[in-house]
Amino acid sequence: MSEAVSRARDILGQLPQGGLFHEKSWRVSPEAFSIPQEFLARLEKLGHQLLLFQKACAQLYRTSADGRQPPWIAELLDRGKPPELVALQRDKRFGNDIAHVIRPDLILTQDGFVIAELDSVPGGIGLTAWLHRAYAPWTHALVGGEKGMLEGFSDVLPGGDIVMSEEAATYRPEMEWLASALNASAGEDSRWRVLDASPRTDWAPHVYRFFELFDLAHVPCASQLMELVRSGRIHITPPFKPALEEKLWFALFWLRPLESFWIRALGDPVFRALREVIPQTWLLDPQPLPPHAVIPGLEVQSWQEVAKFSQKQRDLILKISGFSASAWGSRGVILGADVPGSLWADELQRALEAWPGAPHVLQKFHHARSFTHPWLDGDSLASLRCRVRLCPYYFIANDRARLGGALATLCPDDKKLLHGMSEAILVPTASPD
Repeated sequence: MSEAVSRARDILGQLPQGGLFHEKSWRVSPEAFSIPQEFLARLEKLGHQLLLFQKACAQLYRTSADGRQPPWIAELLDRGKPPELVALQRDKRFGNDIAHVIRPDLILTQDGFVIAELDSVPGGIGLTAWLHRAYAPWTHALVGGEKGMLEGFSDVLPGGDIVMSEEAATYRPEMEWLASALNASAGEDSRWRVLDASPRTDWAPHVYRFFELFDLAHVPCASQLMELVRSGRIHITPPFKPALEEKLWFALFWLRPLESFWIRALGDPVFRALREVIPQTWLLDPQPLPPHAVIPGLEVQSWQEVAKFSQKQRDLILKISGFSASAWGSRGVILGADVPGSLWADELQRALEAWPGAPHVLQKFHHARSFTHPWLDGDSLASLRCRVRLCPYYFIANDRARLGGALATLCPDDKKLLHGMSEAILVPTASPD
């Protein structure tokens, strides 16, 4: 038996009983995904840039809501949201609150990477922490270090409650492993609990929200937690701010009338750096344009023209912006080039009709670069030709973004939409000298 096969088997054998995801599996590799030092430097800078971006988003929403910026921005971000959530996110006491874990989904391309989207309630934290522990004996250059994920999460939640909804049950095993690993080295003053979403009388002062805000009707403790946040008795992250979890922020970032705001809020160097990695994105607003106007970047006068695009022109992603069960993972995502023209036209029309209550966005699609990586196939190693989604985890504490680790999802290269799947290899990321 080769050393690599033995290593892969050992990693597989370390999986907790029942796995780290409920009824989900992946391919195991004896090797971490390797990135060069220059790329690691870009990832480390990206954390600070995305922290500034998140703060700028919160600022733009807040100043739009109070009339210092155009009111249509907050109105757009509030569409489809229940009044109690809108009121809470507009409360001035929480105006600067942002998510303390930022995970961008990076698609690795020939030229570097693009950010497909930002996830404010990300899965994979416990999984990536476990992968770091499992691969550390053979990999001494893990991005973030062997304990980077554990230390980063404990900075964000220094002991407290991780609240899981029924909808998030798939991820409960990984969060239970995370809490167990943290508790194994913690003192009595810092303990972590993984809880279901039932109301309680003994909430810890710090709560990590692992449930989506669109799902509050199925989160029995939601009203109680919101009241405890209002009263100041607990602090919760991510905050109860559905506006900050919308995908349409990328479209707002590309709007010419808001360019001066973004430059002031981010600084010109960060603005330009993010323009290189945030794909051009458009709001699917059905309001007709004046006869002399065009949609920048698409250079058409109406969405009806986009509906008639050829397959080559349809290198575009269509997706709902947020606050929907279709707004996470690969759900509700349409790649124009992969569907017939008639279906593309129908889906585009459906998205335009949904605009009043459920805004959609259109985003430029960037083709992922191909890699080759080994995986354990029975008693031997096989080689997978793959495309990579890289998910760095940034933990925000003391107004700094700490890179705790990066999960690499290596999907077969015939897949266009990259996400966790049984055919994918999941490994940590390393950056050897």
